[in-house]
Amino acid sequence: MNYYKNKSLLLFIYFLGASYFNVFSQPHKNYTVLKVDDFQKKINGKNVSLYFLNNGNINMAITNYGARIVSLCVPDKSGSIADVVVGFKSIDDYLKAKGIYHGAIIGRVAGRIKNGMVNLNGSTFPLQLNAGNNHLHGGSNGFHNQVWNVKSYNDTAVVLTYLSIDGEMGYPGNLMTEVMYTLNRKNELVIEYRASTDKSTPVNLTNHAFFNLAGENSGLISDHLLKINANYICPVNEEKMTINRKYTVNETPFDFLTMKTIGQGLRFENEDEQLKFAGGYDHHFVLNKKKKNQLTLAATVVEPNSGRKMEVFTLAPCIHFFSANFFNGADTGKIGTPIQYRASFAMETQSYPYSEDRNLFPSIILNPGEQYETKTIFRFSVEKNLKMPSKKGK
Repeated sequence: MNYYKNKSLLLFIYFLGASYFNVFSQPHKNYTVLKVDDFQKKINGKNVSLYFLNNGNINMAITNYGARIVSLCVPDKSGSIADVVVGFKSIDDYLKAKGIYHGAIIGRVAGRIKNGMVNLNGSTFPLQLNAGNNHLHGGSNGFHNQVWNVKSYNDTAVVLTYLSIDGEMGYPGNLMTEVMYTLNRKNELVIEYRASTDKSTPVNLTNHAFFNLAGENSGLISDHLLKINANYICPVNEEKMTINRKYTVNETPFDFLTMKTIGQGLRFENEDEQLKFAGGYDHHFVLNKKKKNQLTLAATVVEPNSGRKMEVFTLAPCIHFFSANFFNGADTGKIGTPIQYRASFAMETQSYPYSEDRNLFPSIILNPGEQYETKTIFRFSVEKNLKMPSKKGK
């Protein structure tokens, strides 16, 4: 009798283990196109590689080249797994890509700096001009184009560091930056940023992952549902330079206070001045916060067919929504298909844009002895009984 009980117990354990292996190793089938060997390379004398994180339900891949998110595999309402981040299958593909910011940490300063000029403590620091007459995303050799050091790594977290030396891309001061990616048990991807400097310098860090919640190469994002907790945006001019922070979203295509499809607003891109200037959505949304440095829900995105839902929480005062207006199929993604126009979107949590006019935007200057700290959480879940909103209005 004990024999049969033990045998039954062993069989139960065997099948349980087999089921466990199948469920928790299944997501790694999405990594069949991702091989560590394809990411192992020396760039500027530093080793590049690929690192996998897995919380048992969600898994992702990160490379220390640009501290990039390469892949993020998430289940839908039926349990099917899809990679919801656009990226490439090898380090060589990243190096030759026309789209240079995929999944990367952006720094020292995300966004544009007018005329590439920074004035601090009576000194002027000319930055590299890499966007016409302006400076964009830290310059051509910004953080996205650097090999980061791997400080620590385990199954659910990786910590990456980078020392940006005094004068790099024109910025003053030695800036030590640390970014930690964590997959927790709440199905959250947590990104924590820290930085310190030995000279006053502007700092505004973000991650530039491009998402499609239906999965990579699943068509346009027009039917994705979006809600952004912001009464105002920072409008831009013809050069895409932000000009103030008090442009109301009321009765405009930028009103995402109530959930609607992304495509609903884009219908007005030939009529709305802001959509015309930016070529679509490419704007700072000023988040509704009761106090500074408060962790709040910034945005919610739902893909209606799969039911995948992504909520974005952040300490940052703004979120920059970009509707991938400039991809044209010139790059080939990691599953072998072209990366197309408006087939993904970015949700870049960050500070206000840099401005010499402190009355226009709050300062983003980090001084010696101060610690730059911010955090963003991408929480993933599913909506099984989604009610589609009305498509009337802007």
